[in-house]
Amino acid sequence: MSKFNLIDLTIHDEEALEHAVQRARERNIIIPTFEQQRHPELIPAEIKEKLRNVGLWDLNPLNLFRITWKNEPTPFGGGFDGVNYLEYPSELTRVPARIITLVGKWFPTGAHKVGAAFGCLVPRLTTGQFDPTYHKAVWPSTGNYCRGGAYDSNLLGCESIAILPEGMSKERFDWLKSVAGEIIATPGTESNVKEIFDKCNELRASGEPLVIFNQFDEFGNYLWHYEITGPAMVEVLESELGPQDQYRGVVLTTGSAGTIASGDYLKERFPTSKIAASEALQCPTLLENGFGAHRIEGIGDKHVPWIHNVKNTDMVMAVDDEATISLMRLFNEPEGKKLLVEKGVPEEFVNQLDLLGISSIANMISAIKFAKYYELGEHDVIITVATDSMEMYDSRLRELRAERGEFTREDAIAVWAEWLEGIDIDHMLETRYYDRKRIHNLKYYTWVEQQGKTYEEIQAQWYDYDDYWSSIHGHVEELDALISEFNRRTGLLRQ
Repeated sequence: MSKFNLIDLTIHDEEALEHAVQRARERNIIIPTFEQQRHPELIPAEIKEKLRNVGLWDLNPLNLFRITWKNEPTPFGGGFDGVNYLEYPSELTRVPARIITLVGKWFPTGAHKVGAAFGCLVPRLTTGQFDPTYHKAVWPSTGNYCRGGAYDSNLLGCESIAILPEGMSKERFDWLKSVAGEIIATPGTESNVKEIFDKCNELRASGEPLVIFNQFDEFGNYLWHYEITGPAMVEVLESELGPQDQYRGVVLTTGSAGTIASGDYLKERFPTSKIAASEALQCPTLLENGFGAHRIEGIGDKHVPWIHNVKNTDMVMAVDDEATISLMRLFNEPEGKKLLVEKGVPEEFVNQLDLLGISSIANMISAIKFAKYYELGEHDVIITVATDSMEMYDSRLRELRAERGEFTREDAIAVWAEWLEGIDIDHMLETRYYDRKRIHNLKYYTWVEQQGKTYEEIQAQWYDYDDYWSSIHGHVEELDALISEFNRRTGLLRQ
């Protein structure tokens, strides 16, 4: 096993833990186990009954139990069912391969990052490493993660600070005002991640009692997606794969690299499958060691996340951010929807396209590129994720109308031709051993030189590969035992 404590459950502070238990008791907070998030049928019936009177986004501790892929797709009072997912019709993708996407809209906050934040905060809370009566939780992010962190903090009785670039969508800031204790807007837009790190270092140096949950290096982010998103994908595949079908790979924009951990889980079960990581063409860090600004909100860039298991990544590719912006209009403007129906896309599906936010559209484009690159056919299956929906991007549509004018039929025809039928296999790299090592080595400049990681550990990620990455797995039983003991001490489940 690795000598590095990537998720350290060995440090216990009994005084801080007692403070956390008391806070939970006062605020009626019961914490779900990872097993319940994977299998919500295990949630106590009394909690399910109470959830019938709770809205999906309500600031109610009961919504901790809705941190799962299996929420009933309704904004109020829903129960639990199977994994929420869609299959893109070939009339839209223009490829015969089957492309399936998990849908993140039906998480609290409307994005799956609320799960990643849970995976980071709860291990600290249940060991006493985080004292909700003393510490503030700091959530550095390019958007959805700090929203998820602020939300989880609120539900778990913790003070929070959300950090995100000032150029992110207006909806994100408006929503955070009602949830986060403090909001810090850093310079720049989506790919200005270093500025976020600089603000974290400034806060750290201030001496305030803070715990910084950096999604780019917190292995709780990796663990949650490995243990929750990965199995959700397997459930979907088991229900969808026919006798002749074959699962070929998962395709995801990089972001914090947390969701890509689901690919590690899938590859263990489907050893011939592939993991493809996508980024913005305007900031091709993995592809070309490149840099720049882009408009695909939610996917970061200009560095390689510490928690990205690069050695297990089979392909990197880049998507033009103009493709995502133009398709967002095609999918949501009246003339665009009308054209899609005329082109044979089922109207019922067209009416669900608002389930895709900007990065979700980037994932769809990337999956199409993957299908074209490998010349996949009708029995080949690809899986991806719709991280969030259009709920966070209506202001972007209004800005585009003001900047470019109304979206006409001629615009729709042009977008269809260029950004759907015109999707090609440009800007793609099937990674050899030394391609992967080159990308991995980029971690050095961000994490060892700037953020205090050790030379020994970055080497271990590559040369002690099996021990290092497998040591993150297998914590769920131990974590669930800590959660169960925490709930026992509050006494709320007995009540």
